Amino acid sequence: MASAPANLYAAGATTVGLKCSRGVVLATEKRVSYGFTIMSKAGKKVFPVTKYLGVAFAGLVSDMQAVVRRLTAEANLYELEHGKLMPVKAAAKLLANILYSQRSYPILAEILVGGLSEGSPQLFVLDPLGSIIEDNYAALGTGAPIAIGILETSYRDDLSVEEAEALAVKAIRAAIERDAASGDGIDVLIITDQGILEKSYPARPA
Repeated sequence: MASAPANLYAAGATTVGLKCSRGVVLATEKRVSYGFTIMSKAGKKVFPVTKYLGVAFAGLVSDMQAVVRRLTAEANLYELEHGKLMPVKAAAKLLANILYSQRSYPILAEILVGGLSEGSPQLFVLDPLGSIIEDNYAALGTGAPIAIGILETSYRDDLSVEEAEALAVKAIRAAIERDAASGDGIDVLIITDQGILEKSYPARPA
């Protein structure tokens, strides 16, 4: 289990990730806020990188976008040079090095890196200074203290993909109810041996 201190950044968010029996599920809410201002209700904070690799963020959207552009370029270069997709652990270590190299002017984003390497699900948690931890599930952002409680209560190593997806959505919705900086819908990235599937859900069940 990993969680981030609340109010670490002026930009609020709730982001969760968890491994399951056949893959990894990453989920975030859509609200982009700065302090007490909602900047957008349609922000994107979870991104596919390769066929079996995705990243999710909490923090400043500009920093998220810059990190995704660089990681995607590096992953494409790795595939050209080695003739195979970049492993999840390699992507996480690359990001850790990038974050640490900018420790004097930190990238204001916490990152979840998840996906499949040789069919095995992996999830890594990174802080803005490049610390890296492998875990089974994690929650980041201002809504993390709420979301992590939901994950801890219901997480099992043998969750099916459908159960993991439902648990991720439940955790994000719980955070949305109690964290003013989170809201406006949920984006989910499901990574299995079939590839990546992106879904969206409303902030509250219909």
